[in-house]
Amino acid sequence: MCTGNICRSPIGEVVLRAKLAAAGIDDVTVTSSGTGGWHAGDPMDPRAAAALGRHGYDGSAHRARQFRPAWFGERDLILAMDAGHYAELKTGPGTVEMFADADVPDPYYGDDEGFDEVLLQIEQAADVLVDRLRA
Repeated sequence: MCTGNICRSPIGEVVLRAKLAAAGIDDVTVTSSGTGGWHAGDPMDPRAAAALGRHGYDGSAHRARQFRPAWFGERDLILAMDAGHYAELKTGPGTVEMFADADVPDPYYGDDEGFDEVLLQIEQAADVLVDRLRA
């Protein structure tokens, strides 16, 4: 989960799905959402989609959506992109963890390079998550 579900969390969703598939793990469902709903129904930020494309991923199917509290009971694990999202999610009853060891910075107000850096951080964190699921 991130703020608007158009940058970090959709990158995380696409990357984690791809890495799970490559590892042969097919019994995990990965979705993404945002704390706010102002982008609901929109595709991901074009810069996020371009970064994914430069690294061999396809994010074209993504449509933003807002997190719903009912999902706490429907999800085994909820991953937050930064400490602010983590604090907001920890108010609910579900299992919440950080996606990565450190905050994944919001690249929205930066340039294309920021999206590539976020994607690299997400790829590394996704590798750790996949290894955890294998164990």
